[in-house]
Amino acid sequence: MTNRRTSLILVSLPLMLAVAACSSAGSGASAPTGGASVAPSSGGRGPDYDTGSGTSPSAGTSAAAGADLVVATGTGAAGTFLTGPNGMTLYIFTKDSEETSVCAGDCAAAWPPLIADATQTISAGDGVPGAFSTFARDDGAMQVAYNGKPLYYFAADKAAGDTNGQGINDVWFIAEP
Repeated sequence: MTNRRTSLILVSLPLMLAVAACSSAGSGASAPTGGASVAPSSGGRGPDYDTGSGTSPSAGTSAAAGADLVVATGTGAAGTFLTGPNGMTLYIFTKDSEETSVCAGDCAAAWPPLIADATQTISAGDGVPGAFSTFARDDGAMQVAYNGKPLYYFAADKAAGDTNGQGINDVWFIAEP
């Protein structure tokens, strides 16, 4: 029992640290309110946003190359939310500004961005009224945004409909249609 508990703690610790790092870094930018765009802090981004060696978004964050990338909706205890092509819940990070992500490195490992390749068309499923766009991340990947807000998955969500990232540190929220 002790070995099992120790293993669980050791496996969970890096994810918990990454989540904490993402929520505490970037304090120079405030959350967008009323649809206004907030410019990122002019200072350094800090170690959690360093893209030096970078962490690529994990596999499964985009649809197959060339295939349409369809963003749909799901419903659960947290309400109605956007889902990626794999059916997993999508989130927004309130420290981002319009079409600009400040989540890189360890943060992007815990919160993989929704990525589209140049050959994909992004389309809205039923009940998704907003506009989609893409923008270049610091690592060169093209991240998908909904109404200007960058979209992410949460690594701790394991099945379609999971919303384990909702409200984490009051900066991560489900992306609502």
